[in-house]
Amino acid sequence: MSHDHHDHDHSHGHGHSHAPGVDGDNQRRVFLAMLLTGVFMVAEVAGGLISGSLALLADAGHMLTDTASLLLAWIAFRLGRKPADKARSYGYQRFQVLAAFVNGATLIVIVGWIGFEAVGRLLQPQPVMGQTMLAVAAVGLVVNLVAFRLLHGGDQDNLNLRGAALHVLGDLLGSVAAIAGAVVILWTGWTPIDPILSLLVAALVLRSAWMLVRQSGHILLEGTPAHLDIEEIKRELCRAIPEVCDVHHVHAWSLTAERPLVTLHATVTAEADAHSVLQRIKRQLSSRFDVEHSTIQIEPGPCADHATDDDCSPAVQPRG
Repeated sequence: MSHDHHDHDHSHGHGHSHAPGVDGDNQRRVFLAMLLTGVFMVAEVAGGLISGSLALLADAGHMLTDTASLLLAWIAFRLGRKPADKARSYGYQRFQVLAAFVNGATLIVIVGWIGFEAVGRLLQPQPVMGQTMLAVAAVGLVVNLVAFRLLHGGDQDNLNLRGAALHVLGDLLGSVAAIAGAVVILWTGWTPIDPILSLLVAALVLRSAWMLVRQSGHILLEGTPAHLDIEEIKRELCRAIPEVCDVHHVHAWSLTAERPLVTLHATVTAEADAHSVLQRIKRQLSSRFDVEHSTIQIEPGPCADHATDDDCSPAVQPRG
């Protein structure tokens, strides 16, 4: 029977981080952080303009994009909870990864702007009102600490939440730098400390932003999850299940950072019970590699795709 030659199975198990309650909590945390950031951003723009502080204006510009980024992250959580449909058979969860990529790329642009402005301020120092700068930065630090605590208390495996938290962390560091700069200016009158600290914060944010872009971009490009080794999957399944002669056409990618997916072909002995082997392969993938969603094709004979794809050629010929 053809069923014996091509046994497919789709497991639709979701990791714990995809439970509605977890995503709902993440969504609520992002929304509250967005409100805090948006309200204070207006005050910080005014403070930066009045005091003439680049650190405050840079941080305000950062917070403006943060508000938009947190809004994007919030929308991504809402869309991610929509069920799969004909147009999106996997659902909308990957929109969260796209939001994380956009947030990371936006941060890199902001860092470039801060760097450009800081170099200009170093070449042509500008007067800075230290007291106003200090007062606004101190309030900003409190606001950013509350917002960061909200986001850091959520699911840190979720790239979308991590992207949102990274924006707020950049603001928090900016507030610390602005406070330090204000203190130095009040004590010594040395205004170049303002752009110097801005450059330091920009460098710290750049590193984290690049990591976020790289991780989210890897998922968007269907890259193999970091914790999965294709060759190890092949070896482990052949070792753990005697009826499996060869494993090939293995493909692994991620729907989101928390949800790896795997498809593979398994060549089995002629006398093997295809359904039993199928279930054992799935259990092994789940317990050994933490893969809850897999699509498996059982092949009692040569790979059906062998005629058109040399990648299917088994390294070990089936027994029997």
